[in-house]
Amino acid sequence: MVTEKHKVLIIGNLGYIGPVAVKYLKENNPRISISGYDIGYFLQNTTNNSFIGDTLLAKQYYGDVRQFNEEILQGFDSVIYLAAISNDPMGNVYEKPTLDINYHSAIDIARKAKKNGVKSFVFASSCSVYGFADSAPRTENSEVNPLTAYAKSKVYAEKELEPLADKNFKITCLRFATACGFSDRLRLDLVLNDFVASAIVDKKITILSDGTPWRPLIHVKDMSRAMDWAIQRNDENNFLVINTGSNKWNYQVKELAQGVQKLFNGIELSINENAQPDKRSYKVSFDLYEKMAPEHQPVVNLSQAVEGLKKGLESINFNDPNFRQSNLIRLKTIQKLISEGLINEDLARKIS
Repeated sequence: MVTEKHKVLIIGNLGYIGPVAVKYLKENNPRISISGYDIGYFLQNTTNNSFIGDTLLAKQYYGDVRQFNEEILQGFDSVIYLAAISNDPMGNVYEKPTLDINYHSAIDIARKAKKNGVKSFVFASSCSVYGFADSAPRTENSEVNPLTAYAKSKVYAEKELEPLADKNFKITCLRFATACGFSDRLRLDLVLNDFVASAIVDKKITILSDGTPWRPLIHVKDMSRAMDWAIQRNDENNFLVINTGSNKWNYQVKELAQGVQKLFNGIELSINENAQPDKRSYKVSFDLYEKMAPEHQPVVNLSQAVEGLKKGLESINFNDPNFRQSNLIRLKTIQKLISEGLINEDLARKIS
């Protein structure tokens, strides 16, 4: 718990993770002050009928991380960098913006943060950097094998963040497992979230692969728990890359689908057993995180995550059989903004 006044700037706070993180940090740290900075791509994509995390912010800044005004950073103790073109389909279509936002801008803002006296910088990285690894669980010392623009952006950013760290500027790269769970700004382009939505509207879960790829998962609340630890950790590591999740949450894709099936009545499960195996398959060791952050370990299990998604979707009367074409899919939101002339192909706002 933060015991002294602590000012945090979350960059990329108006997405999937940000509202949950703001709520968690405020609830668990009464003396914390949180502000946000975001371009607003997903501002309108709210999926909550109650107060959302944004209402707990001290201030909201709007802008593009590629044109960041460093004066904003004055007075902040910590910066959490969540801004990202956040999945493989988006990265494949918009590779340059992915690298610019996820990588180049992260480095630029970290340098500016250090210059302006920020003490800690937390970078949301990803276990996807491991790519394909069918042997032992990957540790922080394992070779990375990024297969997509998104994963590569995370590897590049980690590498260039390291030399910026010193005793006065701690940097933590949280290599998160695959996110899941309900949020004030829900995404359904995540594996578990997709399965629950499918169970609700189709009464069927279809796995296009053979179901054998491994995925470590982490609930958005537990991601927030890790950020809480990262902004206040007092160990001797000025620079730290750490797998963030739980050893209990290494699942094969078909196990996730079966876990959803158990909590619904009459759900059909279809697995394409003749499909080529998905090359994005990896088990991850979270031993280091368990050792270093014993008080901030994941607590939300698979059943609770599914139940939370089910309850949350039902609370907004979700019943869209074409949800994969809706604004709950990040790529679709971006394409809609482009078609409406609000942003260009570089994902920059046309009016600024």
